[in-house]
Formats: sequence, structure tokens, C-alpha cells
Amino acid sequence: MNIVVKRLDHVQICIPIGAEDEARAFYTGVLGFTEIEKPEPLKASGGLWYKVGDIGLHIGVENREGYRSKSHPAFEVENIEAVRRYLEEKGVMTKDEKAILGVDRFSFLDPFHNRIEFLEKQRGQ
Repeated sequence: MNIVVKRLDHVQICIPIGAEDEARAFYTGVLGFTEIEKPEPLKASGGLWYKVGDIGLHIGVENREGYRSKSHPAFEVENIEAVRRYLEEKGVMTKDEKAILGVDRFSFLDPFHNRIEFLEKQRGQ
């Protein structure tokens, strides 16, 4: 059997319990992502859901004490240098990532130490 993957549906990252307002300030206020309502059965567990392009970003809550992970979502953006300048003007520290042929990319940490990658594919890639 071949498993056919149609598209990436969502990525989940985590924030500390009770930090939803701070997450909204960053993901809605700084990044401009669109928050969507969580399904009723999942609301009691906390966290937030966002629509980012045609995928979902689910932000769950958990005990984050001492937690460091390499996990991250990578979002393809347009005009990556302008996006980077905007984030840096907002006080977000960005980091160059290892070069990949045909891809411009950088990463940054959200206020909860989740790594987020933005990338732009060069024409023809």
C-alpha cells in the first residue's frame, strides 16, 4: 500500500498553561495570523488554533519547565527579507539557518521558546 499525503493539515506547538493572552499578542498582534475557534470538545483543554495560509497552527498548553525541542513549523512566505526586517523592528531576534540550495530561510523563537522557521523558495525551485 502507498500512503498518499494530500497536504500538511496542521502543526502543533506548545505554550505554558495560562499563557493564551500572551500567545495572542504575538501570533495575532505581531505575526498577523488569524485565530479560529477550537471545536467545542477541545476548548476545555486550553490553547489556541490559527489558520495560516492553508494549514492550521494548533497551540496547546503544557508544563514547559526546562523544555527545549527542535520541533518547529516552517511557513513559506513572500518577500522574506522584508518579513525579517519587520520582525526585527518588532524586537524579534532572528537567526540564520544552514543554507539550502534554492531556499532563503531564517528562524526565530516565539515568546515561549518555540522555534518558528520562515522560508522563501527561489524561482525555479
